[in-house]
Parts: sequence; structure tokens; C-alpha cells
Amino acid sequence: MRKAALLYNARSGGRRKQRKSDLQEIQKVLAEARIEASLILTQSSTDAAEQARKAMAEGCDTIFACGGDGTVHDVLQVVAGTRVALGIVPMGTANALAHDLGLPLEPAKAIRAVIDGETRRVAVGRVQVQALDGPITTRYFTVAVGVGVDAHLFYKLHAGMKQRMGMAAYYHKAWHLWFTHHMERFEVCYADDLSQSCPDVTEMLAVRIRNFGGVLQELAPGASLDRDDLRVVLCRTSSRLSYLSYVLRSFVRASWSVRGVELAYSKRVQCDYLPSQQMGENPNRIYVEADGELVGTLPAEITIVPDTLTLLTPKSKNA
Repeated sequence: MRKAALLYNARSGGRRKQRKSDLQEIQKVLAEARIEASLILTQSSTDAAEQARKAMAEGCDTIFACGGDGTVHDVLQVVAGTRVALGIVPMGTANALAHDLGLPLEPAKAIRAVIDGETRRVAVGRVQVQALDGPITTRYFTVAVGVGVDAHLFYKLHAGMKQRMGMAAYYHKAWHLWFTHHMERFEVCYADDLSQSCPDVTEMLAVRIRNFGGVLQELAPGASLDRDDLRVVLCRTSSRLSYLSYVLRSFVRASWSVRGVELAYSKRVQCDYLPSQQMGENPNRIYVEADGELVGTLPAEITIVPDTLTLLTPKSKNA
């Protein structure tokens, strides 16, 4: 690491009163390591991507996403497929990827951990989806893509509420949806090592990380950034108790099975409306989220792209 850009998202939640001192400490740590670094305030998702492109054009070999999973997601769209490294400074609400990598949640400690750490070349997920404003769009992701109930949560969750309440906003809205949301069914087609299946489900997750942190913890046992596939969670049930049982299972990291919830590995997943829904004039829209960002509606195709991202991580405990 010789030249880095720190893309700072002031809209991300957490430690807001300490932001100025956090940023000063980060810059101090980088200066002591003799790394040339510039701090860049981003105004929006589009601006973050543009600033990342500009920094790369100016010779930066590392881009730090200073924010939450949404900020990481914005920067990922630019650095994926290049040799420019992505570093994470957790300043967001959930920080799921930071939890999975074992990064300290204090920004200066996170910077020190990756300076003394290692680089990993990993696969990323890619989702092609019907954008909310019409055209087909493609997004890379590192955490997960969700279709159905969880994506509806992000559709309903207002940015201002998330900024004011942090993780409490997610939990509040999730409980509300658990009691009130009508679970629409849709079709998921995927292939594993043995066969191809096309069940109809109320929720599908294509997961890349093992540990989400917080209440969710190990939401998709067997998922890993070191694998070149997706861990697919299929909720074939509309039972609210089954949903609650599965989340509780994740929280306590238990191994009990939940009726109506299945797991599989796959490198390609297609999601679409059921034939009966497609025949209707105005089917209820089923939403798609990637890394906690609402990206569109069905139909969606989710695939894995090997050897796509250089990721800065703390030193392995086995090293």
C-alpha cells in the first residue's frame, strides 16, 4: 500500500459525535505508516463511485470505504475486476462485512489491523435485476442478495429512520413486517451438484459471508468468502413462527432444522414471478436487495464471479 483514498460517507450511522476525531486518528495512523492518503467526503452513492474512479485514475492502489455496508457496496462497483485493493473502515449501522472479516469496529484499530494484515483475492456475487426505474441493472455484492421479505424491509425502511435509530430501526421494522406483511410467493431456479430445482418460496437469500454480527450472526451456515459459490437459503414456508425460529437459530448458532427452510450451494440462481403472477396485469412487486441496498424487483439472476476482488483483511489467526 503506497497511495490510498479514504471515501467517507457522512450519512452512515454509528459514532457520529466521534467522527472528526476518528477521521483524524485514521489519517495519523496512515501517515505513521508512510502511506499517502486523501480524505474524500462523498455525497451520494453515485458520487462515491465517481470519486473511487477518480482516485484510481490518480494512481491510488487502495480505496478505503469509510462507512457501512452500503458504502462498501458503492465502492465495490468500481474496484471489482481490478487489482486495486478494497479496505473497510466500519462506520455504518450494521457493518456485516466488517464483522465477518473480524475487523475491530473502532476505525483507527481497523486501519491498523489491515495495515498489519494481508490481502485476499476473493470471488464476489453479481445480480442482474429489473431496476426500480425501469432498465435492467447489474450490481456486485459481497454480503448477500435477498429477494422477498427482507428486501421488502429495505423498501419500507426510510433512510432518515435508519440514521436516527441505527440497528433499532431494522429491528422495529422487521417486527412490524413479521406481524403484518403478506408473503408473496415467487419461483427460484438453482442447480447444485446433484440436480436442478425450481421451488416456489416466500424468501430467498444468496449469501457470501459467514458472520453477519448482531442478532443474525450465522444466518447461512456454510457460507464463506473463500468459496466460489453462493450459500442459498430457501424459505418455502409462509409460517411466521418458522421465520422467527430460523432467526433464533442463527442468533444462538444452533444446528436444529426449521421446517420449510432449506439450504443449498449453487453458482447461479434465477428468481422470477410465478407463471400465474406473470399472467396478471399488475402483479404485486417483489423486491430485491443487495448488501442491504434496495436494487430493484424481479426478475433477477444471481451468479458468482471468481477472482474478482482484492480485499484487505486482518492477519489470519492461523498465520
